[in-house]
Amino acid sequence: MTRPRIRVAAYVIRLRAVPELLVFDHVGMPQAGTQIPAGGVRPDEEPEQAVLREVLEETGLRTASVVEQLVVEDKPHPDTRRPRRTTYFHLQAPATTPDTWTHTVDGAGEDTGLTFACRFLPLPLDHPLADAQDAWLGHINPQWTTSHRP
Repeated sequence: MTRPRIRVAAYVIRLRAVPELLVFDHVGMPQAGTQIPAGGVRPDEEPEQAVLREVLEETGLRTASVVEQLVVEDKPHPDTRRPRRTTYFHLQAPATTPDTWTHTVDGAGEDTGLTFACRFLPLPLDHPLADAQDAWLGHINPQWTTSHRP
């Protein structure tokens, strides 16, 4: 059996009048759909470190912090069907984080050079995310989203 690719995914929540989720779209690639920050875990990297790195690499956001690990999902890649195991995390972004921005990925990963249009969407979402990335949003503790308002 093929070992799964180990990944992380980030539900970055900003608390304003309602909780809002950080998402992005690939500029010039609408077929990719709206996504959350996600990607592979490097060897000898802790999942909490990996999720913060992925948020930084894909959105440029440096001020997110990990609140909790939510769930581990085993699901094949939608195109290649290769196995992958994704750990979803709940992160917090400051209420002062901008509403929208663009970020060009740098570094040595497969996303290098891509530009992402980042924005916050109010929860609950009106439309599903690419690859059903929104499937675990309900695991965020509702007490957290109402009791930790800025």
